Amino acid sequence: MIEYRNLRVAILGGGSVGSQVASLLIEHGEELAARVGAGIELVGVAVRDVKAKRDGTIPKHLLTTDAESLILGADIVVELIGGLEPARTYILQALNSGADVVTANKAVLATHGPELFEAAEQVGAQLYYEAAVGGAIPIIRPLRDSLAGDRVKRILGIVNGTTNYILDRMDTWGDDFDEALAEATRLGYAEADPTADIEGYDAAQKAAILASLAFHTIVPLDAVYREGMTSITRELVHSARKAGYVVKLLAICERLTDAQTGVEGVSARVHPALVPLDHPLAAVHGANNAVFVEAEAAGSLMFYGAGAGGVETASAVLGDLVSAARRHVAGGPGVAESTHANLPVLPISRAITRYQITLSVADQPGVLAAIATLFADHGVSVEAVEQSVSAGRDGQADARPTATLVIVTHEASESSLASTVTALAASPVVSSVVSVLRVEGL
Repeated sequence: MIEYRNLRVAILGGGSVGSQVASLLIEHGEELAARVGAGIELVGVAVRDVKAKRDGTIPKHLLTTDAESLILGADIVVELIGGLEPARTYILQALNSGADVVTANKAVLATHGPELFEAAEQVGAQLYYEAAVGGAIPIIRPLRDSLAGDRVKRILGIVNGTTNYILDRMDTWGDDFDEALAEATRLGYAEADPTADIEGYDAAQKAAILASLAFHTIVPLDAVYREGMTSITRELVHSARKAGYVVKLLAICERLTDAQTGVEGVSARVHPALVPLDHPLAAVHGANNAVFVEAEAAGSLMFYGAGAGGVETASAVLGDLVSAARRHVAGGPGVAESTHANLPVLPISRAITRYQITLSVADQPGVLAAIATLFADHGVSVEAVEQSVSAGRDGQADARPTATLVIVTHEASESSLASTVTALAASPVVSSVVSVLRVEGL
């Protein structure tokens, strides 16, 4: 048997994940080589500052600030820098040199994915990105390979561990939003600036990747509808639990038929949603992630596990690295991304969903009838109404009694539901629209 030469691996980025990948590669090099059929040689780790303190045990002689030279001498480049630049430039440089690339960079894939995949295809290289969505959860390969012959209809994903930890703590401990965020920060789940997480930017990047892969269609990041979760209160979470739901920040990717044109398209959106307690996603606690896939033939599938963390993400990176190494040994060009479907990306107004609308209204005759008329005028059917009455407002015994209405709708288009909420807010019988949440997973 002819022995294959050692495969040279370069790592870009020596942070938490990069250090873990380097350490595991050194520690388990012989075992990985046996799985691959060739030796795997770590030739260097590119960092900004070779003297900076970092996790893991990277030998000092492997550290360098010269990323470009490292790239040009490698068979496989592992990009763990994060962000858009210089990550995009380095990935393109690696691919154009003929190297395969492994990345965990959701931002660069969501923003520049088509450009990067085209570059890989042009030279017969391969771009691997299992770690970009869901950390250690294997979701990219199942969508790209295992379900390639099926027709994915819908994906519901809890793809950000920080937001899931915050919402889960609000649900199980009764914290308010700020208390739960502070605890997430203390435990290291949330960054010093948590905007990317709590405003849904991180989840939107992952939704763009999942939708593009599942529907064989390029879904640009700016086509993903996004809402953050800073408006979610302890009272809202408590009310949801009483009604049989939990609140989750969901990434939702689905096939839709545009009711106006009859054309099939795809939609991707990120927003807080009510999930029924008996749905598998309702049982996802702490900082864990889960992706629930509905496919035409395979049915319902759920992928669950740690969505972040150095060693967990390193596991997914090493899985891709082994796949890349095996491809080198076997020979042949990389497998191009499947974007043949070219389905139109539809705006959220075309999505079909349900709403739970909480209203504060005067407790007087005719209010329910007026509200029911507003729903009917906009073509939205009401599934259930729950009413509670308070003695007065602001603690004034002589104040006019008010009622709180919690209304759950049947399925309707997002545009019809949104116009209904606008009409309710303008109605003289409605004091205020307290909250509006979509209901998913029914």
